[in-house]
Amino acid sequence: MTIVRRMCDAIAVLVVLSVCVSPAYAQATRTWVSGVGDDANPGSRTAPCKTFAGAMAKTAAGGEINVLDPGGFGAVTITKALSIVSESTEASAQVTGTNAIVVTLVNPTDTVVLRGLDIEGLGTGLSGVLFNGQGTLYVERCTIEHFTQQGITFSPTAASQLFVTDTIIRDNTGTGSGGILINPGAGGSAKVSLADVRMENNLYGIRVQDNSKVSAWDCVSAGNQNNAYLCASTSALAELNLTGCMAVNTGLNGIATSGTNALIRMNACTITDNGTGLNPSAGGQILSYGTNAIAGNGTDGSPTGGPPGGLH
Repeated sequence: MTIVRRMCDAIAVLVVLSVCVSPAYAQATRTWVSGVGDDANPGSRTAPCKTFAGAMAKTAAGGEINVLDPGGFGAVTITKALSIVSESTEASAQVTGTNAIVVTLVNPTDTVVLRGLDIEGLGTGLSGVLFNGQGTLYVERCTIEHFTQQGITFSPTAASQLFVTDTIIRDNTGTGSGGILINPGAGGSAKVSLADVRMENNLYGIRVQDNSKVSAWDCVSAGNQNNAYLCASTSALAELNLTGCMAVNTGLNGIATSGTNALIRMNACTITDNGTGLNPSAGGQILSYGTNAIAGNGTDGSPTGGPPGGLH
C-alpha cells in the first residue's frame, strides 16, 4: 500500500506541475498581429501579437503573418521563409537609426514576401529593406520612405532573386542614399525584376552594380537628385534592361553607365527634363532600340549603339 500511495502522490505532483507551467505555443503556419495585441500571445486571430518580430517567433518556416487591424509593428529580422501580408489595413514598420526589415536567409530555396506594408524611416532609419543572405525576396504594393541609406538594399551573398511590383520608394535623401541599390556581396549575384515601381525624390533612383542582371518594366524614376538609372561596374557585368520606363526631372543624369562592363538596354522609354539625358562613361554602353523619346534635357546625349536585331 505504501508503494501504491507513493506512486499516486508522485502522479498528483506531476499533474499539478503540468497545470502550473505556462503553455509553450507550437509554431503556426498563420499568425496575426494587431495594434492592440501582445507578444505574449500565441499569435492566433483571437490572441494576436503586437509586433512582426513577436509574431515571427510564433510562425513556422514557410508560414504567413497577417495584419488584423491598423498599427505600427516595428522592425524585424527575417531568418526563414516567411510572408508578411497586409491586404486591407494600415500596417507600418517605423524605425529610427536602424534598418526596418532585414532579410537574412541561409537556405537558397527560401522565399520571403512583403506585401502591403508602409515602411518608414522617420529621417534617421538606415535601409527600409535590407537583403544580405540568399534566396528570393518579393516586395509587393509597399511604400518605403525617409531612410538615410536605401529604400531597398539588395546585397546577396549567393545567387539570389528580387521581385518588386507596384511599390513607391521616395524621399530617401541622406548622403549616399537612394531608391534601390543592387550590390551583391562576395560570392553573390542578383537577378532582379521591377514592374510599376516609382522611385521619387531620392538621391538616386536605382543603382545596379557588379554581378547583377536587372529588368524593369513601366517604372518611373522622377525628381531624384543624381541619376535616375545608373549601371556601374568595376570588374563584372552590371546589366540593366529598361522597357517603357521614365527618367524625368533628375538633377544629374537620366540614364547613365560607368565602367566597361556596365550595360543598359532601353526600349520605349521617356528621358526628359534631366541635367543630361544619356551619359555613357568610362567605357559603359547604353544601347537604344530606337523607340525612345529623348528630348528636353539640359544635354540629351546619345546612345553608344543599338542591340543586334533591334530597331535603330
